[in-house]
Amino acid sequence: MKTVVRENGVEALVGFAVLVVAIWFALFAWGRTGGGGAADAIHVSAMFPNASGVTVGTDVRVAGLKIGSVTGQKLDAASYQVSITLALDPTVKLPSDSSAAITSEGLLGGTFIALQPGGSTEMLKDGSVILDTQGSVDLMGLIGSFINRPAAPAADAPADAAATPTP
Repeated sequence: MKTVVRENGVEALVGFAVLVVAIWFALFAWGRTGGGGAADAIHVSAMFPNASGVTVGTDVRVAGLKIGSVTGQKLDAASYQVSITLALDPTVKLPSDSSAAITSEGLLGGTFIALQPGGSTEMLKDGSVILDTQGSVDLMGLIGSFINRPAAPAADAPADAAATPTP
C-alpha cells in the first residue's frame, strides 16, 4: 500500500482534496437550505384549502424576508384541507392573529408562504395554529376560464343587420 501511495502521491493528494471540498460543499448547502431545521424554531400549523406548489422546504416569508420554512404537510381527513407545519425563527415575534397566504414570486417564480402580521398583543408560540389562510391560486384554471368564456355581442352592431339586404 505504501508503494502505491508513494508512486501515486499526487493523485492521492488530489483525491483527498476533492473529498474535502465535496464534504465542505455538502455541509454548506445543507446549512444554506435550512437542512435539519433549527432546533429552537417555533413550530406552528396552518390549514389551507389548496396547497399547490408547496413542498417541504418551501420558504416562509414576512415582507419578503425568509423567516422559516415548511417542515411538514398532510391531508386533514375531516376537512379535506392541507395541514402545513411551519418552522419559524424564534427571534421574529408574530402576533397570534397573523394570516398566511400561498403566493408566488411572479408568473414563472417559485411558491412561498407569505405571513401578514396581525394586531394582537399575544404572540405565536410553539404549537399555535394560524386560522386566517388563503390557498394557492390555480393559474391554469384562471387562464382557461378567461379563454373559454363566451364572447359578448358587440354593443354598436344592429341586432337585425343580418336580416337587412344590401343594395
